[in-house]
Amino acid sequence: MGVTLAYESWGEGPRPLVLLHGFTGNRTAFDGLRPLLGHAVKAIAVDLPGHGATPLPERGGREGFLETVDALVALVDSLGLGQVDLLGYSQGARVALAAAVRAPDRFGRLVMESGSPGLHRRQERAERRESDAQLAAFIRTRGVEAFVERWEALPMFEGLRAMPEARRRALRANRLACTVEGLAGALECLGTGTQPDYWPDLHHQRLPTLLLTGARDEKFTGIARRMAAELPVVWRHAFADCGHAPHLETPEAYAREVLGFLQTPWYEAPQFEGAATAAPERVSP
Repeated sequence: MGVTLAYESWGEGPRPLVLLHGFTGNRTAFDGLRPLLGHAVKAIAVDLPGHGATPLPERGGREGFLETVDALVALVDSLGLGQVDLLGYSQGARVALAAAVRAPDRFGRLVMESGSPGLHRRQERAERRESDAQLAAFIRTRGVEAFVERWEALPMFEGLRAMPEARRRALRANRLACTVEGLAGALECLGTGTQPDYWPDLHHQRLPTLLLTGARDEKFTGIARRMAAELPVVWRHAFADCGHAPHLETPEAYAREVLGFLQTPWYEAPQFEGAATAAPERVSP
């Protein structure tokens, strides 16, 4: 029996939207968007394995990653809502893309914030697994608090340091609530090095996709540009003066982009194999 994902629902809108948080987050990661999105979506906010109330998968490595993807598809099926939209941030964006590739008929539209399709070269994946293993060892040796200090000091999170103090404290409290084994185990089964390479799958991915990044996060904005060149139906937006987490750094503008994308009425993805796929591609600067 595989892992079962814990979740909670909020919002009164007509569109089911699954929310997948990033590393060190949990189902509350998008709570700041409740007043901005709740009228338009029915959110299903998930705890990914090793975070919140969801245990780690029974298997580690790539098998654990795929077990997580299967658990997400199973959760969507169990809700009985028909097709749902997917929104994922960072680690959650990678899981969201994997689910869209695994079971495209279950999903309507895909929003990836600061995500990637993985690493294309085998050597890169091996090096990343080694790097994540070293970080997991640091967490097990030094503990969550020491790790959070190190994590929050990363340059890609510089934009978060400009948030109001109350929000910074709440974010830090959520991170400190993580467990040693939860974070270390998540690195080992959900890390970029264990994720399959989904770059070759992008041109088959027919779900309308929105790629969101912060303009100051040059690495992931560059990845989004490369993805936009591969995806058949894609929109892209980089938020000015933002780093790796636009949903936290500029929530109002973020919500406008997401709602504008989800509520676009004039295009829906083909629903059967072999359907015409010529669709307009619009890439925002």
